[in-house]
Amino acid sequence: MAEAVNVLVDKGDAIATLTINRPDKLNALNGPTRRELIAAFEDLKDDDEIRVAVLTGAGKAFIAGADITEFEGRSPVDQYRAMSSPTVFEAADAFPKPIIAAINGFCLGGGCEIAMACDIRIASDKAKLGQPEVNLGIIPGGGGTQRLPRLVGLGTALKLMYTGDMINADEALRIGLVDEVVPADELMARVRELAASIAQKSPVALQLIKEAARASVRAPLDEGLRHEKTLFGLAFSSEDKAEGVAAFLEKRTPEFKGR
Repeated sequence: MAEAVNVLVDKGDAIATLTINRPDKLNALNGPTRRELIAAFEDLKDDDEIRVAVLTGAGKAFIAGADITEFEGRSPVDQYRAMSSPTVFEAADAFPKPIIAAINGFCLGGGCEIAMACDIRIASDKAKLGQPEVNLGIIPGGGGTQRLPRLVGLGTALKLMYTGDMINADEALRIGLVDEVVPADELMARVRELAASIAQKSPVALQLIKEAARASVRAPLDEGLRHEKTLFGLAFSSEDKAEGVAAFLEKRTPEFKGR
């Protein structure tokens, strides 16, 4: 992967931290940033040394949305092409390993949509979240109209999207948009603690859990249960399963290899 300019990738202790690095633009997503982030996810997907990814932003924003300067004069065909697969939202959603959004500040529009495509959202107590697209005369286009109702309920989601209002971290926690709120100066320490705990688990089991759990919000219950049974059986074919059972019986810490 080419050296990133707008997306910094730091690897260590089985964790990759991706930092959107346009603090002067509140980390707004422009074309190059989207491409770099998609490339980073693609690179990390096949990196066996990485078990968990963390997504955050530099400065006082997580991601403040799309770079609106790119909207001016853009035709419907141009926008269609810009949103053609894979989008950055789809890349985050399809990432097979656990991914945690460390929401350090403004998390608006496309930024909120990327956060919702992550598995877990931990927010700073200074974070502000929202889907303000209506204020530009447009609608969320990165999955907001679909993921937000699934997280917070239809009425609450419509209220946020109809008004375009920003909410604070405590309100986001109350409605279920984020999973935890911590003091700003403790955010990355808490996220790394959680990521380190997850990274100790079987990579095989983590991937299967993610696949099964994602199916729970995309498929009828009967279909989801059948898929879970299939993945449960598949887990029994892994070396990690044998190691986990042996370690339990021998009263020791398992050493998972991801096989």
